[in-house]
Formats: sequence, structure tokens, C-alpha cells
Amino acid sequence: MNFSDFVTDSGKTIAKQHYLNLVEVFKIDGKVNPAELSLLQKEGRKFGLTEPEIDKLISQTSYSSYHSPYSLDEKFEQLYNVAEMVLADDTVTDNELRLLRKFATEVGFDDRAIEILRDVLIGGIRNHESEEVLFERFKREFFKR
Repeated sequence: MNFSDFVTDSGKTIAKQHYLNLVEVFKIDGKVNPAELSLLQKEGRKFGLTEPEIDKLISQTSYSSYHSPYSLDEKFEQLYNVAEMVLADDTVTDNELRLLRKFATEVGFDDRAIEILRDVLIGGIRNHESEEVLFERFKREFFKR
């Protein structure tokens, strides 16, 4: 990707790396699922992207390397969005779980934290719990001794 790919058509500069991570989850099983596509479009609009920009990003086949966020809440937010994508079609494949693990490892979580994250995120999203509630639950579980 070149620098212009990080500026919207209207000139707004945004952090697209996180969105590209979601696109990667979307493409992992090689199928275009309407529920996943709808969620990708919704998330893209949150980033201020237009429909043509979203389509362009989805159609691209190669992306720059992943850039990890620094704060715990940003890391959790990215993983929450990845888990949301994994669950968009109500089917969780081994490939999708591996990708969730990969992202969790990339942001710096160890095996224990990844297991907690997986359980909190997958179970919580299935139960329609908010990101904030799940983040608090993750912190309680992760930091208890």
C-alpha cells in the first residue's frame, strides 16, 4: 500500500491498519458472507470510509505488516472487533480462531491471556454483551492472582 491509501477521498487521514485486520479476518475462509460483509461495511463507515473506499480495501490482496496498538483498551478493542467478525456468520472455524490467536499474540498477549480473551470475547459477544462489559470482565480475570 502506498501513502495515499491512508487518506480518504475527502482528505481525512485515518488509521486503516485496524480496518485491514478486520478485512483479513473476513477473507480467511475464502467465502463472501453477507453478514461479514455487512459488518465490514459498518466498521468501515465508523472509520469515516466511503462505500467505494471500503470496496477498494476489501478487494486488495496484500497489506502492510500489522502494527500493534500500545494501550490495553486499544488492544482489547481490536480483538473485540476481530472476534465480532469471527462470529458474524454464527460459525467459528479453526482458521478464524487461529487468526484471533495470531492477532492476540501480535498485540503482546501470552497464552494465558489469549485463553481468557477467547472465552470472554466469544461467549460475551454471543450473549450480546457490550464491549465495555467484556473489557472489565477480561481485566478482572486477567489481573486476578
